[in-house]
Amino acid sequence: MIQAVLFDFDGLILDTEGAAFRAWQEIYNEHGSSLPLSVWAQAIGTSDAFDPYSYLEGQLGRPVDREAVRVRYRQRTTELIEAQAILPGVVQYIATAGRLGLKLGVASSSSREWVTGHLARLGLADAFVAVKCSDDVRLTKPDPQVYHLLLAALGSLAHQAVALEDSPNGVMAAQRAGVFCVAVPNPLTRQLPLDQADLRLASLADMPLEQLLLSVPGNRQ
Repeated sequence: MIQAVLFDFDGLILDTEGAAFRAWQEIYNEHGSSLPLSVWAQAIGTSDAFDPYSYLEGQLGRPVDREAVRVRYRQRTTELIEAQAILPGVVQYIATAGRLGLKLGVASSSSREWVTGHLARLGLADAFVAVKCSDDVRLTKPDPQVYHLLLAALGSLAHQAVALEDSPNGVMAAQRAGVFCVAVPNPLTRQLPLDQADLRLASLADMPLEQLLLSVPGNRQ
């Protein structure tokens, strides 16, 4: 029986990924360059896999003022993210999980400060029993470490959980941990390959949690 629902954060609860990509695209355009999705995709759902500063400098053939770029990026992403609403179906899944007595956790490749700060701002922090982030592991997604830690914190086994992810790196991490994984892409990750997921939804709003649980092999919730 399923006991836990494991949420990714970026791109699954809040579309921070689209905001980050848009901010970098604007910065690259300001420098007379471009950042294609095929390159940026390396960074989605993981950390330290892509250095946008080095790539920009490589495109330009010269150094840039990294501190000025960093300030511009942070300001713009903050503007874009704070304008975002919680993604469709997330609040309903949290409410249904509570009614069904399921434990909720977050497994993220972002920092704890980033994830818990946004969860608190959105009024969702109290819904999650445990949050595991890049601070807690040596390797981030697609490595399964963050999922192993989250399952241990929740007191659940892999076959007793369902993971909700939006990116190929996230799906791979969940499946490597032995967790049934549902891909729920956002407008950005919808353009990436997610065929390896156990189930794919256009949005959490498209399938109630009760129905999703019946799709998990061996589960009769």
